[in-house]
Amino acid sequence: MQKIPLKLPSGKILELSPGGQNVLVEKIYNEFAQRFAPGGIPLLVGDTAKNSGYHDKPGLKKLGIIFDDHGKIPDVVIHDKKNNWLLVIEAVASHGPIEPKRQIELKKIFSKSKIGIVYVTTFLDKKEMLKYFNSISWETEVWTADTPDHMIHFDGSRFLGPY
Repeated sequence: MQKIPLKLPSGKILELSPGGQNVLVEKIYNEFAQRFAPGGIPLLVGDTAKNSGYHDKPGLKKLGIIFDDHGKIPDVVIHDKKNNWLLVIEAVASHGPIEPKRQIELKKIFSKSKIGIVYVTTFLDKKEMLKYFNSISWETEVWTADTPDHMIHFDGSRFLGPY
């Protein structure tokens, strides 16, 4: 089975299982993060087969975040060191976007964060996004891999920033 390789900042290669949301997770890591959080540090990169492909527990703990590996954790978490933000990212392939209920769950998980949280829902393409458009939560960001240079901001007083 051909794995999806991701090169971590340490130089280690993380091999995600093929298929499912991991195709989108690879695009989040290699395309979204490079455009919108260059130099960002991955703290969590989920893998559908392993439930958590990479989990930097010491890095998360330093930012005040401790959670159960088997809970309702997000798909990807990146520390944008330049802005000192935590990007909490959901990859929509089999489950839905960051909708109000999910946003409340994520806010609880990250309630002890020492830095601002930015919630981002990602899709492979706009066609997939349209299926979920009405349920996407306000005060979040949306990114589609088919138009990687652009994001959609769902209201609020800020653009790509924590609330």
